[in-house]
Amino acid sequence: MKNPRAVIMIVISVSIGLGAVVLASNWMSKQAKVASSKVVVAANDIDIGSPLTPQVLKLSDWPKGSVPKGAYEDIKALDARVLKTSLLRDEPVLESKLAPLGATGGLSAVIGKGNRAMTVRVNDVVGVAGFALPGNYVDIVVNTEDESIKSDNVNKSISKIVLEHILVLAVAQEQLRDDTKPKVVNAVTLEVTPEQAEKLDLARSVGTLSLVLRNQIDSSLVTTLGSTKKNLLNRTEPLVTMPQQPELSTPVKNLTVNRRASAKRSVDKPAAYEQVEVVRGSTKTIEEFKP
Repeated sequence: MKNPRAVIMIVISVSIGLGAVVLASNWMSKQAKVASSKVVVAANDIDIGSPLTPQVLKLSDWPKGSVPKGAYEDIKALDARVLKTSLLRDEPVLESKLAPLGATGGLSAVIGKGNRAMTVRVNDVVGVAGFALPGNYVDIVVNTEDESIKSDNVNKSISKIVLEHILVLAVAQEQLRDDTKPKVVNAVTLEVTPEQAEKLDLARSVGTLSLVLRNQIDSSLVTTLGSTKKNLLNRTEPLVTMPQQPELSTPVKNLTVNRRASAKRSVDKPAAYEQVEVVRGSTKTIEEFKP
């Protein structure tokens, strides 16, 4: 070789490359020997409310130190159990995602203990243009007439939030919560308590309902007084239109003084008369005539 330094550099580079390959191989072999266990996962995407069968489940290797709490290792232990939330492919099946033992499939399996499911009719406006999807939370607004207002000359229309933070269980007959595409439907099923169910039924019988979509993680409740036409237009008192008075060229006070002055002058200065002396025989009289 004409350039021994170049040969030395090539040998060193090859040695470093071989060393890196050996180290990587040893690391990968150690990772493969990490203790693992079998965990039941979803073989395919599974919809909410679906009963579990061996055909939709499979076992998958999971690092033993990272097994999720509530995971299952036996597929048979999940036979006929019902999901209360949807599962994606290869997602582990956890106890927290299952309905109680004995629950049958369908919507009833996903209703919380002590709650009820109630369906209300909606349209493309009331249903928030189809953006109220299963898993979302909404407020319920009713527009009705305030019967406490006794006056017949006052608009009694009022809009009021009657229910807050209500879970949407299904739109139409669909319960899938992973679909984010808006869907215009004619009915929405909500999860409510028995007291909320009574309010909702009364609200839809006395007025028209609207859904108000709210933030998914915002659970705060706000008390409102409702909005009427009066406070919508920021009216505090009814408007009163006063009739316009004609403008006088002479102030009223001066006019009164002038009239009194004229009356005084008429008393002080009597009107002038023309006097004529009339002689009738031996009688002489003076006659007065107005000019």
